[in-house]
Amino acid sequence: MSLNVYLGIDVGSVTTKLALVDEKGKYIDSFMLKTAGKPVDAVQNGLKQIKAQALQEYNIQGVGTTGSGRNLAGALVGADVVKNEITAHAVAASTYIPGVQTILEIGGQDSKIIILRDGIVTDFAMNTVCAAGTGSFLDHQAQRLNVPIEKFGETALKSTNPARIAGRCGVFAESDLIHKQQLGYPVEDLLYGLCQALVRNYLSNLALGKELLPTISFQGGVATNSGMVKAFEEALNTKIIVPENHQTMGAIGAALLAMENHQYTEKPTTFKGWEVGNMSFQSVTCQCTGCSNNCEVITILEGSEPIGKVDKIGDIKGNIIARWGGTCGKWDI
Repeated sequence: MSLNVYLGIDVGSVTTKLALVDEKGKYIDSFMLKTAGKPVDAVQNGLKQIKAQALQEYNIQGVGTTGSGRNLAGALVGADVVKNEITAHAVAASTYIPGVQTILEIGGQDSKIIILRDGIVTDFAMNTVCAAGTGSFLDHQAQRLNVPIEKFGETALKSTNPARIAGRCGVFAESDLIHKQQLGYPVEDLLYGLCQALVRNYLSNLALGKELLPTISFQGGVATNSGMVKAFEEALNTKIIVPENHQTMGAIGAALLAMENHQYTEKPTTFKGWEVGNMSFQSVTCQCTGCSNNCEVITILEGSEPIGKVDKIGDIKGNIIARWGGTCGKWDI
């Protein structure tokens, strides 16, 4: 017996997440893997894995994509809806966490804050330029201290006198950490000091001027770190909710958006099927010289036939499934 489901795909710079919900929006399953600089491979492998671990046959009714690679993923799988991460995370949180008013989201390469009132996004902010406000910052410093990232949180929670580390800049934070490490600070105090530094960075950059009301949800990969959860609770003086599927909330939100779209439009899905996982794709980048903007336009083709050198966008032949990157949209497919 098959189960009608909706698929959400969240392609980030560090990880790619896939999630399934049923026709009532109930969470069914999810899978996460490293993007590793190859978003096409990550999407294809993710599709294979989430199908392989299924306990029954899935009948896909709709597909939504989100994340920094949402357009690429949408073109590959034939998505019905392509939405930004703010919308996806807000929809997932408001669906599964009653009364949520603030969403803290920290991933590998960026961080976000989303303010909701009565289930509607009223404000948000994103940080994509400062390394000191992301999960990769903690990951890098944990390696420096020879602590597995999985043990980061529990080790940090042992701290009794956390080190005060300058957290406004990744470079300054690292030099400050090295200095205090050489002074003989215990590892647990350095780790929790890093958590506090990242929280100060986050609140002073993203939350500046915003009213952070409970209920507060902490989402993204960094929410796995119990040291970060405690640091946020101390800084905000309130309980922080970490959803059970905090790492895949973006993908779950994309699946819920696909469900909403299908139930509203009643149109059949444009999903290309599970066989997308076995298809061959390649991309070619070519500069458009139609005006002074000289936009770089990316073309995604199906197949593995060698493309060869391309001088003009119009010279690209083959089964083109998507194209974007131009300012004017002239070449968009």
